[in-house]
Amino acid sequence: MKSLNILYAFLGGAIVGCGAALLFAPEKGSEVRAKICDLLKKKGIKISDSEVDALVAELAKEE
Repeated sequence: MKSLNILYAFLGGAIVGCGAALLFAPEKGSEVRAKICDLLKKKGIKISDSEVDALVAELAKEE
């Protein structure tokens, strides 16, 4: 009976963890890049999608 309770606790934790991961997962990369372009355009900076991709690639290399 005790091992069954441990199994239920594990499964409950896994379900809660999966739900939290889905709720707090970051947006798609393409959506983030679009937001970056929109934000920069609102600030008066003209930038193309390829330039944003190059910037993201450069920032990713630094990690």
